[in-house]
Amino acid sequence: MTNLVAVRQATVADLDLVVPLFDAYRQFYRLASDPEGARQFLLERFAHSQSVIFLALDGDAAIGFTQLYSSFSSGAMARISVLNDLFVAPEARRRGVGSALLEAAAEYGQRVGAVRLALSTELNNTTAQALYERGGWKRDTVFCVYQRALVRGGGI
Repeated sequence: MTNLVAVRQATVADLDLVVPLFDAYRQFYRLASDPEGARQFLLERFAHSQSVIFLALDGDAAIGFTQLYSSFSSGAMARISVLNDLFVAPEARRRGVGSALLEAAAEYGQRVGAVRLALSTELNNTTAQALYERGGWKRDTVFCVYQRALVRGGGI
């Protein structure tokens, strides 16, 4: 692999490139592999314009992705973008792919008028935390995040 990585917004035509990365991302979080479920989930996001995916490519090989969802801040009375997923294939790590994907997400957020990007990661994912902090992301020291599962297995 070369050090030249291209990042671009994915379209539904890129589904075959994104699905294996998305499935690997879910496995990273200890969820069972489900390529067909991943395909259906992503297809629905594309079909309903519910997310924006950026894809990192090394030539024709997909080596990483990030997925953003739109949301809003009542306090700021403005749009925000939730960076829900970020994954780089293990063989492509330490090449700046994650940073390039984060930068593409930030540029997109600025283009659409979002006032901020938000993300969360596991407390023990110190590698990702270091990447975020190097990129200027700040850990929230004011708010705690809570979740309530509404269905069994409503994990990450």
